[in-house]
Amino acid sequence: MTDIVPNTAGYDGIRSDIVALLESARHAAARSVNALMTASYWEIGRRIVEFEQGGQDRATYGEALIQRLSADLTRCFGRGFSPRNIEQMRQFYQCWPTEQIRQTLSGKLASRKIPQTASAELTPSLMSQTPSALSADLPALAQAFPLPWSAYVRLLSVKNEIARAFYETEALRCGWSVRQLDRQIGSQFYERTALSHSKAAMLQKGEASEPGDLLTPEQAIKDPFVLEFLNLKDEYSESDLEDALIQHLADFLLELGDDFTFVGRQRRLRIDDNWFRIDLLFFHRQLKCLVVIDLKVGKFSYADAGQMHLYLNYAREHWMKPGENPPVGLILCAEKGAAEAHYALEGLPNKVLAAEYQMVLPDEKLLAEELEKTRRELDARRLGRADDEGGAE
Repeated sequence: MTDIVPNTAGYDGIRSDIVALLESARHAAARSVNALMTASYWEIGRRIVEFEQGGQDRATYGEALIQRLSADLTRCFGRGFSPRNIEQMRQFYQCWPTEQIRQTLSGKLASRKIPQTASAELTPSLMSQTPSALSADLPALAQAFPLPWSAYVRLLSVKNEIARAFYETEALRCGWSVRQLDRQIGSQFYERTALSHSKAAMLQKGEASEPGDLLTPEQAIKDPFVLEFLNLKDEYSESDLEDALIQHLADFLLELGDDFTFVGRQRRLRIDDNWFRIDLLFFHRQLKCLVVIDLKVGKFSYADAGQMHLYLNYAREHWMKPGENPPVGLILCAEKGAAEAHYALEGLPNKVLAAEYQMVLPDEKLLAEELEKTRRELDARRLGRADDEGGAE
Protein backbone atom coordinates (compact mmCIF):
# COMPACT_ATOMS: atom_id res chain seq x y z
CA MET A 1 0.00 0.00 0.00
CA THR A 2 1.39 3.39 -0.97
CA ASP A 3 1.39 6.10 1.69
CA ILE A 4 -0.39 9.25 0.60
CA VAL A 5 1.73 12.29 1.34
CA PRO A 6 -0.47 15.38 1.75
CA ASN A 7 0.31 18.60 -0.04
CA THR A 8 2.96 20.33 2.07
CA ALA A 9 1.36 23.77 1.97
CA GLY A 10 -2.07 22.40 2.82
CA TYR A 11 -0.73 20.24 5.63
CA ASP A 12 1.25 23.12 7.17
CA GLY A 13 -1.92 25.20 7.20
CA ILE A 14 -4.08 22.63 9.01
CA ARG A 15 -1.23 21.80 11.40
CA SER A 16 -0.83 25.47 12.34
CA ASP A 17 -4.59 25.80 12.88
CA ILE A 18 -4.71 22.77 15.18
CA VAL A 19 -1.66 23.91 17.16
CA ALA A 20 -3.24 27.35 17.62
CA LEU A 21 -6.53 25.75 18.68
CA LEU A 22 -4.86 23.54 21.29
CA GLU A 23 -2.76 26.40 22.66
CA SER A 24 -5.85 28.59 22.89
CA ALA A 25 -7.73 25.82 24.70
CA ARG A 26 -4.88 25.31 27.16
CA HIS A 27 -4.68 29.01 27.89
CA ALA A 28 -8.46 29.16 28.38
CA ALA A 29 -8.31 26.17 30.72
CA ALA A 30 -5.50 27.77 32.71
CA ARG A 31 -7.44 31.03 33.00
CA SER A 32 -10.51 29.11 34.12
CA VAL A 33 -8.56 27.22 36.79
CA ASN A 34 -6.93 30.44 38.01
CA ALA A 35 -10.30 32.19 38.23
CA LEU A 36 -11.77 29.25 40.18
CA MET A 37 -8.87 29.33 42.64
CA THR A 38 -9.25 33.09 43.07
CA ALA A 39 -12.97 32.61 43.75
CA SER A 40 -12.15 29.93 46.32
CA TYR A 41 -9.70 32.29 48.05
CA TRP A 42 -12.43 34.94 48.24
CA GLU A 43 -14.79 32.34 49.70
CA ILE A 44 -12.17 31.27 52.27
CA GLY A 45 -11.81 34.92 53.28
CA ARG A 46 -15.57 35.30 53.56
CA ARG A 47 -15.89 32.31 55.84
CA ILE A 48 -13.05 33.50 58.07
CA VAL A 49 -14.54 36.99 58.41
CA GLU A 50 -18.05 35.70 59.07
CA PHE A 51 -16.71 33.20 61.60
CA GLU A 52 -14.89 36.01 63.41
CA GLN A 53 -18.03 38.12 63.42
CA GLY A 54 -20.03 35.29 64.93
CA GLY A 55 -19.19 36.27 68.49
CA GLN A 56 -15.47 35.52 68.46
CA ASP A 57 -13.10 38.18 69.76
CA ARG A 58 -10.95 38.93 66.74
CA ALA A 59 -8.19 40.54 68.78
CA THR A 60 -7.61 37.40 70.83
CA TYR A 61 -8.72 34.67 68.43
CA GLY A 62 -8.19 35.90 64.85
CA GLU A 63 -4.45 35.28 64.68
CA ALA A 64 -4.76 31.87 66.33
CA LEU A 65 -7.49 30.91 63.84
CA ILE A 66 -5.29 31.82 60.86
CA GLN A 67 -2.28 29.98 62.31
CA ARG A 68 -4.35 26.84 62.92
CA LEU A 69 -5.97 26.95 59.47
CA SER A 70 -2.54 27.40 57.91
CA ALA A 71 -1.18 24.30 59.60
CA ASP A 72 -4.21 22.15 58.75
CA LEU A 73 -4.57 23.29 55.11
CA THR A 74 -0.84 22.90 54.49
CA ARG A 75 -1.01 19.38 55.84
CA CYS A 76 -3.96 18.58 53.53
CA PHE A 77 -3.01 20.50 50.35
CA GLY A 78 0.67 21.37 50.59
CA ARG A 79 2.11 24.79 49.76
CA GLY A 80 0.11 27.97 49.26
CA PHE A 81 -1.56 28.28 52.66
CA SER A 82 0.98 30.10 54.80
CA PRO A 83 -0.42 32.39 57.53
CA ARG A 84 0.44 35.36 55.31
CA ASN A 85 -1.47 33.91 52.34
CA ILE A 86 -4.52 33.14 54.45
CA GLU A 87 -4.44 36.65 55.89
CA GLN A 88 -4.41 37.94 52.29
CA MET A 89 -7.53 35.86 51.55
CA ARG A 90 -9.20 37.44 54.54
CA GLN A 91 -8.22 40.92 53.35
CA PHE A 92 -9.35 39.98 49.83
CA TYR A 93 -12.92 39.46 51.02
CA GLN A 94 -12.82 42.65 53.10
CA CYS A 95 -11.69 44.71 50.09
CA TRP A 96 -14.20 43.03 47.74
CA PRO A 97 -17.17 42.40 50.06
CA THR A 98 -20.38 40.73 48.94
CA GLU A 99 -22.14 44.06 48.36
CA GLN A 100 -19.41 45.22 45.99
CA ILE A 101 -19.48 41.93 44.09
CA ARG A 102 -23.19 42.42 43.53
CA GLN A 103 -22.96 45.93 42.14
CA THR A 104 -20.05 46.97 40.23
CA LEU A 105 -18.08 47.86 37.32
CA SER A 106 -19.75 45.31 35.11
CA GLY A 107 -22.78 47.39 34.10
CA LYS A 108 -20.56 50.34 33.24
CA LEU A 109 -17.94 48.22 31.50
CA ALA A 110 -20.45 46.24 29.43
CA SER A 111 -21.74 49.40 27.76
CA ARG A 112 -18.17 50.28 26.86
CA LYS A 113 -17.31 46.80 25.56
CA ILE A 114 -14.57 46.41 28.15
CA PRO A 115 -13.85 43.10 29.95
CA GLN A 116 -16.21 42.87 32.90
CA THR A 117 -15.63 42.04 36.50
CA ALA A 118 -18.87 40.11 36.10
CA SER A 119 -20.09 41.35 39.44
CA ALA A 120 -23.48 42.09 37.90
CA GLU A 121 -23.79 38.50 36.74
CA LEU A 122 -23.80 37.33 40.35
CA THR A 123 -27.43 37.51 41.31
CA PRO A 124 -28.57 38.39 44.82
CA SER A 125 -29.97 34.87 45.17
CA LEU A 126 -26.52 33.41 44.51
CA MET A 127 -24.83 35.74 46.97
CA SER A 128 -27.44 35.08 49.66
CA GLN A 129 -26.82 31.34 49.64
CA THR A 130 -25.26 29.55 52.58
CA PRO A 131 -21.50 28.96 52.46
CA SER A 132 -21.93 25.31 51.52
CA ALA A 133 -24.36 26.15 48.70
CA LEU A 134 -22.16 28.97 47.46
CA SER A 135 -19.17 26.63 47.13
CA ALA A 136 -21.11 24.66 44.54
CA ASP A 137 -21.43 27.86 42.51
CA LEU A 138 -17.72 28.68 42.37
CA PRO A 139 -17.78 28.79 38.52
CA ALA A 140 -20.38 31.58 38.68
CA LEU A 141 -18.48 33.36 41.43
CA ALA A 142 -15.25 33.04 39.44
CA GLN A 143 -16.71 35.33 36.77
CA ALA A 144 -16.34 38.20 39.24
CA PHE A 145 -12.54 37.84 39.30
CA PRO A 146 -11.04 37.98 35.78
CA LEU A 147 -7.65 39.16 37.00
CA PRO A 148 -5.06 36.65 38.25
CA TRP A 149 -4.76 36.12 41.99
CA SER A 150 -1.34 37.80 42.06
CA ALA A 151 -2.94 40.97 40.63
CA TYR A 152 -5.51 41.05 43.44
CA VAL A 153 -2.72 40.53 45.98
CA ARG A 154 -0.97 43.59 44.52
CA LEU A 155 -4.22 45.57 44.61
CA LEU A 156 -4.60 44.78 48.33
CA SER A 157 -1.69 47.15 48.98
CA VAL A 158 -3.76 50.07 47.63
CA LYS A 159 -5.60 51.27 50.72
CA ASN A 160 -7.67 53.94 48.98
CA GLU A 161 -10.88 52.28 47.70
CA ILE A 162 -11.33 54.69 44.79
CA ALA A 163 -7.73 54.25 43.66
CA ARG A 164 -8.00 50.46 44.00
CA ALA A 165 -11.14 50.38 41.83
CA PHE A 166 -9.38 52.60 39.28
CA TYR A 167 -6.39 50.25 39.01
CA GLU A 168 -8.64 47.19 38.75
CA THR A 169 -10.66 48.80 35.95
CA GLU A 170 -7.60 49.99 34.04
CA ALA A 171 -5.88 46.60 34.40
CA LEU A 172 -8.91 45.01 32.73
CA ARG A 173 -9.35 47.74 30.13
CA CYS A 174 -5.69 47.88 29.10
CA GLY A 175 -4.79 44.22 29.64
CA TRP A 176 -1.97 45.00 32.07
CA SER A 177 0.25 42.19 33.23
CA VAL A 178 0.87 41.93 36.98
CA ARG A 179 4.25 43.53 36.40
CA GLN A 180 2.66 46.45 34.55
CA LEU A 181 0.05 46.82 37.30
CA ASP A 182 2.82 46.91 39.89
CA ARG A 183 4.64 49.55 37.85
CA GLN A 184 1.53 51.73 37.52
CA ILE A 185 0.73 51.52 41.24
CA GLY A 186 4.34 52.25 42.14
CA SER A 187 4.39 55.31 39.87
CA GLN A 188 1.07 56.53 41.38
CA PHE A 189 -0.64 56.47 38.00
CA TYR A 190 -4.04 57.12 39.61
CA GLU A 191 -2.91 60.27 41.41
CA ARG A 192 -1.02 61.57 38.37
CA THR A 193 -3.98 60.93 36.08
CA ALA A 194 -6.44 62.50 38.50
CA LEU A 195 -4.36 65.66 38.80
CA SER A 196 -3.40 65.91 35.14
CA HIS A 197 -4.97 68.58 32.94
CA SER A 198 -5.08 66.04 30.11
CA LYS A 199 -6.71 62.99 31.68
CA ALA A 200 -7.56 61.46 28.30
CA ALA A 201 -3.91 61.54 27.26
CA MET A 202 -2.86 59.94 30.56
CA LEU A 203 -5.42 57.14 30.21
CA GLN A 204 -4.32 56.50 26.63
CA LYS A 205 -0.71 56.48 27.79
CA GLY A 206 -1.62 53.75 30.29
CA GLU A 207 -2.88 51.56 27.45
CA ALA A 208 0.53 51.31 25.81
CA SER A 209 3.03 48.80 27.14
CA GLU A 210 6.73 49.40 26.81
CA PRO A 211 8.87 46.76 25.02
CA GLY A 212 9.99 44.43 27.77
CA ASP A 213 8.18 46.76 30.18
CA LEU A 214 11.35 48.83 30.58
CA LEU A 215 11.21 51.90 32.77
CA THR A 216 11.39 55.21 30.89
CA PRO A 217 12.04 58.69 32.33
CA GLU A 218 8.43 59.61 31.55
CA GLN A 219 7.26 56.70 33.71
CA ALA A 220 9.75 57.30 36.50
CA ILE A 221 8.98 61.02 36.89
CA LYS A 222 5.51 62.06 37.96
CA ASP A 223 3.38 64.83 36.55
CA PRO A 224 1.98 66.56 38.50
CA PHE A 225 3.58 66.54 41.95
CA VAL A 226 1.61 67.29 45.12
CA LEU A 227 3.69 69.35 47.58
CA GLU A 228 0.99 69.87 50.18
CA PHE A 229 3.43 68.89 52.95
CA LEU A 230 5.46 72.10 52.38
CA ASN A 231 2.69 74.29 53.86
CA LEU A 232 3.74 77.24 51.70
CA LYS A 233 1.38 80.20 51.48
CA ASP A 234 0.16 81.98 48.37
CA GLU A 235 3.33 84.01 47.80
CA TYR A 236 6.80 82.47 47.87
CA SER A 237 10.01 82.66 45.88
CA GLU A 238 11.99 79.92 44.15
CA SER A 239 14.45 80.15 47.04
CA ASP A 240 11.59 79.64 49.54
CA LEU A 241 10.41 76.63 47.54
CA GLU A 242 13.88 75.08 47.46
CA ASP A 243 14.46 75.67 51.19
CA ALA A 244 11.10 74.07 52.00
CA LEU A 245 11.87 71.03 49.84
CA ILE A 246 15.24 70.54 51.57
CA GLN A 247 13.63 70.91 55.01
CA HIS A 248 11.06 68.27 54.01
CA LEU A 249 13.50 66.16 52.00
CA ALA A 250 12.15 62.84 53.28
CA ASP A 251 8.61 63.80 52.23
CA PHE A 252 9.85 65.05 48.87
CA LEU A 253 11.69 61.77 48.24
CA LEU A 254 8.47 59.90 48.95
CA GLU A 255 6.62 62.16 46.53
CA LEU A 256 9.31 61.67 43.87
CA GLY A 257 8.85 57.91 44.10
CA ASP A 258 11.07 54.84 44.30
CA ASP A 259 14.77 54.77 43.46
CA PHE A 260 15.51 58.50 43.79
CA THR A 261 18.53 59.42 45.92
CA PHE A 262 19.53 62.95 46.88
CA VAL A 263 22.90 64.17 45.56
CA GLY A 264 22.98 67.88 46.35
CA ARG A 265 21.55 71.37 46.03
CA GLN A 266 22.83 74.55 44.41
CA ARG A 267 25.52 72.68 42.49
CA ARG A 268 27.74 75.28 40.83
CA LEU A 269 28.98 75.05 37.26
CA ARG A 270 31.20 77.49 35.39
CA ILE A 271 30.83 78.03 31.68
CA ASP A 272 33.26 80.57 30.24
CA ASP A 273 33.18 83.44 32.74
CA ASN A 274 29.61 82.76 33.87
CA TRP A 275 28.56 80.84 36.98
CA PHE A 276 25.31 78.87 37.10
CA ARG A 277 23.63 76.95 39.91
CA ILE A 278 21.49 73.84 39.64
CA ASP A 279 18.67 73.91 42.19
CA LEU A 280 18.51 70.19 43.06
CA LEU A 281 20.43 67.13 41.87
CA PHE A 282 19.23 63.54 42.32
CA PHE A 283 20.24 60.12 41.02
CA HIS A 284 17.73 57.51 39.87
CA ARG A 285 18.98 54.00 40.57
CA GLN A 286 16.83 52.14 38.06
CA LEU A 287 17.32 54.66 35.24
CA LYS A 288 21.00 54.81 36.23
CA CYS A 289 21.27 58.52 35.59
CA LEU A 290 21.47 61.92 37.26
CA VAL A 291 18.22 63.89 37.44
CA VAL A 292 18.67 67.67 37.33
CA ILE A 293 15.74 69.59 38.84
CA ASP A 294 15.12 73.25 38.06
CA LEU A 295 12.44 74.94 40.20
CA LYS A 296 10.07 77.54 38.74
CA VAL A 297 7.38 79.35 40.74
CA GLY A 298 5.72 80.60 37.55
CA LYS A 299 4.60 79.17 34.24
CA PHE A 300 6.85 77.01 32.07
CA SER A 301 8.61 78.90 29.25
CA TYR A 302 10.52 77.65 26.21
CA ALA A 303 13.52 79.54 27.62
CA ASP A 304 13.50 77.15 30.59
CA ALA A 305 14.05 74.23 28.19
CA GLY A 306 17.11 75.95 26.69
CA GLN A 307 18.60 76.58 30.11
CA MET A 308 18.02 72.96 31.17
CA HIS A 309 19.59 71.79 27.90
CA LEU A 310 22.74 73.71 28.86
CA TYR A 311 22.77 72.14 32.35
CA LEU A 312 22.42 68.62 30.94
CA ASN A 313 25.21 69.06 28.41
CA TYR A 314 27.51 70.18 31.22
CA ALA A 315 26.39 67.38 33.57
CA ARG A 316 26.94 64.75 30.88
CA GLU A 317 30.46 65.99 30.22
CA HIS A 318 31.63 66.68 33.77
CA TRP A 319 29.45 64.74 36.26
CA MET A 320 28.33 61.56 34.49
CA LYS A 321 30.33 58.51 35.58
CA PRO A 322 31.25 55.45 33.46
CA GLY A 323 28.34 53.03 33.14
CA GLU A 324 25.70 55.70 33.75
CA ASN A 325 23.05 56.82 31.28
CA PRO A 326 22.86 60.46 30.12
CA PRO A 327 21.31 62.80 32.71
CA VAL A 328 17.61 63.70 32.63
CA GLY A 329 16.25 67.19 33.28
CA LEU A 330 13.06 67.97 35.20
CA ILE A 331 11.60 71.48 35.13
CA LEU A 332 9.25 71.63 38.12
CA CYS A 333 6.85 74.53 37.54
CA ALA A 334 3.59 75.88 38.90
CA GLU A 335 1.92 75.74 35.48
CA LYS A 336 2.66 74.70 31.91
CA GLY A 337 0.96 75.07 28.57
CA ALA A 338 0.70 71.70 26.86
CA ALA A 339 1.46 73.03 23.39
CA GLU A 340 4.43 75.18 24.45
CA ALA A 341 5.88 72.30 26.48
CA HIS A 342 5.46 69.93 23.53
CA TYR A 343 7.20 72.17 20.99
CA ALA A 344 9.91 73.27 23.43
CA LEU A 345 10.82 69.77 24.65
CA GLU A 346 10.19 67.52 21.65
CA GLY A 347 13.21 66.41 19.65
CA LEU A 348 15.90 67.67 22.03
CA PRO A 349 19.09 65.58 22.13
CA ASN A 350 18.76 65.57 25.94
CA LYS A 351 15.72 64.17 27.75
CA VAL A 352 13.98 67.15 29.35
CA LEU A 353 10.62 66.84 31.12
CA ALA A 354 8.35 69.52 32.54
CA ALA A 355 6.03 68.69 35.42
CA GLU A 356 3.60 70.80 37.42
CA TYR A 357 3.35 70.92 41.19
CA GLN A 358 0.31 71.64 43.31
CA MET A 359 0.29 72.80 46.91
CA VAL A 360 -3.18 71.43 47.69
CA LEU A 361 -4.68 68.07 46.76
CA PRO A 362 -8.16 68.57 45.21
CA ASP A 363 -11.28 66.78 46.44
CA GLU A 364 -10.87 63.05 45.80
CA LYS A 365 -14.49 62.30 44.86
CA LEU A 366 -14.45 65.13 42.34
CA LEU A 367 -11.24 63.72 40.82
CA ALA A 368 -12.80 60.26 40.57
CA GLU A 369 -15.88 61.68 38.82
CA GLU A 370 -13.69 63.56 36.33
CA LEU A 371 -11.71 60.37 35.62
CA GLU A 372 -14.88 58.39 35.00
CA LYS A 373 -16.24 61.12 32.71
CA THR A 374 -12.99 61.17 30.71
CA ARG A 375 -13.00 57.38 30.42
CA ARG A 376 -16.57 57.42 29.06
CA GLU A 377 -15.65 60.10 26.52
CA LEU A 378 -12.65 58.05 25.34
CA ASP A 379 -14.77 54.94 24.90
CA ALA A 380 -17.52 56.86 23.10
CA ARG A 381 -14.87 58.18 20.70
CA ARG A 382 -13.61 54.65 20.05
CA LEU A 383 -17.13 53.36 19.38
CA GLY A 384 -17.74 56.27 17.02
CA ARG A 385 -14.60 55.48 15.04
CA ALA A 386 -15.56 51.79 14.90
CA ASP A 387 -19.04 52.68 13.58
CA ASP A 388 -17.52 54.98 10.94
CA GLU A 389 -15.15 52.25 9.78
CA GLY A 390 -18.00 49.75 9.65
CA GLY A 391 -20.11 52.15 7.58
CA ALA A 392 -17.24 52.75 5.18
CA GLU A 393 -17.03 49.04 4.45
